Parts: sequence; structure tokens; C-alpha cells
Amino acid sequence: MKPDPNSHISDQQLLNSFYTSRDNHWLGILLQRYTLLLLGVCMKYLKNEEEAKDCVQQVFLKAITELHKYKVEYFKSWLYMVAKNHCLMKLRDKQGRNPAEIRDEMAITPEDDPGLTPHLEKDRQLEMMEECLQELNKDQKQCVTLFYLEKRSYNEIADITGFTLMQVKSYIQNGKRNLKILLERKINHS
Repeated sequence: MKPDPNSHISDQQLLNSFYTSRDNHWLGILLQRYTLLLLGVCMKYLKNEEEAKDCVQQVFLKAITELHKYKVEYFKSWLYMVAKNHCLMKLRDKQGRNPAEIRDEMAITPEDDPGLTPHLEKDRQLEMMEECLQELNKDQKQCVTLFYLEKRSYNEIADITGFTLMQVKSYIQNGKRNLKILLERKINHS
């Protein structure tokens, strides 16, 4: 593999260039960086190299479509979630279409193992949590993401964002409360 001539450009700079110009060239560079990560994620779930490679291409297309619709701030974690959700949907579709074939392969479905249901439910809750996170205001979303997903301390978040410690605490506390409200609303309407 030849060295990346754009390695000096950060993910955030590439995203910003894309959002400014709407030129897919920038997304191409960004997605190429994560091809191996995506292949690894898809292999983990699908356990089949050809299916995983197809899935990576589908995730690329989905990512390009979604990034044209709305702004993403934490590209790597967002892309990981898109890939994981895509694989899970593919597995669910496969179970729905060919239940006999899957049983022949000794796959475990929620009917076979009631212990699997909570895991599928947890995945759905994580998907809803990701959707709700996108609905928070910018400052709350940034602080909540840095604190809970990137495991940063209050001081680190203050350094990164330029907010005071009191603001950071407030954004995290209010963001957490708003996430809970949004999540409850989504659960009650699903």
C-alpha cells in the first residue's frame, strides 16, 4: 500500500472541505482511510469475506448519501455506527428471508435463545441514542460526546472546546437530561 499523500489533512479538515465545496473527492479520501476498519467491522458481523466487501461498498454509498443530508462531527465513530447498523440489518434480513437455511447453519435466533433478545433490543436502543444525540444542540452534543464516547475529563473538554468548567458540567448535565427525554419520546412512539 502506498503512503497516503493526504495524511497531513485531518478527518475534520476533510469533512469541512466537503461541507464547504460539496465535492465528493474529499469524502473519497476520508472513506479510503477507513476501508480496513469497515472491512474488519463487516467481517466481525457477517463472517464472510465476499459479503463483508460488498457491505463496505454499500456503507460507502450510504455514508455519502447521509453526509449530503446532514452534518457529522465525529466521523470515525459515526461511520462505525453506520457500518454496524448496516451489518445488523443485513443479518436480520437474512434471517427473515431464509429461516430454514439459517437454522441449518445453526444460527441462534431470539426464538431459539431468549437471551439474545436483550442484545437486539440494546442495539436498537443504541441506534435510537445515536439519533437522539444528533438532535441535541451543538454545545451539548459536543460535550456529551467527548465525555461519554471519548472518555474525556471535564478539564480536557474545557481545553478542547474553550468552555469554562462550569459550562462543560452544565452542557453535560443538560445534554444527558435532554437525551433521556428524547429517548423516552422515541421509545414511546416506536
